[in-house]
Amino acid sequence: MEIPSATEYDSKKNYPQCLEGGLRLSHDYQKKSQINQPLITIITVVFNGEKHIEDTIKSVIKQKNEHISYIVIDGGSNDNTLKIIKKYETDIEYWISEPDKGIYDAMNKGWAVADDNSHILFLGAGDLILSLPTVNQMYSNKAIFGRVSLGDNGFFKSTSGWKLKLGNTLHHQALLIHKSLSMVPPFNTQYKVYADYDFNARLFNDGVNFVFSDSFIAYALPDGLTSKLYIHECLKIIEKNFGIIWKVLAAIYYLYQGTKYGFRRISIFS
Repeated sequence: MEIPSATEYDSKKNYPQCLEGGLRLSHDYQKKSQINQPLITIITVVFNGEKHIEDTIKSVIKQKNEHISYIVIDGGSNDNTLKIIKKYETDIEYWISEPDKGIYDAMNKGWAVADDNSHILFLGAGDLILSLPTVNQMYSNKAIFGRVSLGDNGFFKSTSGWKLKLGNTLHHQALLIHKSLSMVPPFNTQYKVYADYDFNARLFNDGVNFVFSDSFIAYALPDGLTSKLYIHECLKIIEKNFGIIWKVLAAIYYLYQGTKYGFRRISIFS
């Protein structure tokens, strides 16, 4: 499967027995971008996230921003996740609970229902939004990135430019992308871990300018996935978007960083 079409994510197309709620349904209310305040759509995708989802929801509510649209995409959780979502239903513009085909399928669903004139941000269950870019930055830029706190491990050094050709230097917890840059859901569901990197790489190749905002800060929950197991997926994306030379350079770089990240053997021809 390649990049999905817009019609593939028509509401309730695949799972007519889905559960859904939020202000769009209870009050027929949907926030829109205003002249004096651009709209931010924050999307949380979750499955069986009862341990962390409430912290994420609270971090969004704490922003106290009337121009934040909050959407939650649940993959049909069978723990207390849905109960927690309903607890904060008056602060959530739209939520849906139904089976999905993985995290990027869920992210595509969220992208499809986001307002067409908004900047979109993805927060996983356990991720926190701490502060957002300024209004002027929102007006002037379609793609904005900030700093990602790793707790006791300091900050992830997000960056754009040529380093993006060696790996995903822009993490979704502190990355706002305006929907106008991709009106169709942008994530290739063939990828298990790096579909967001693939999207960032495509935007970079299209000449999109990623702008840094020092006021934009998020916290990322330590990931349960071992990225070294998916290094070949990352290299595949690099070759597809930037060519074989950059794939070779990236493989050499990862080998050089092997002691730090625990890589032992990488075949660039896998």
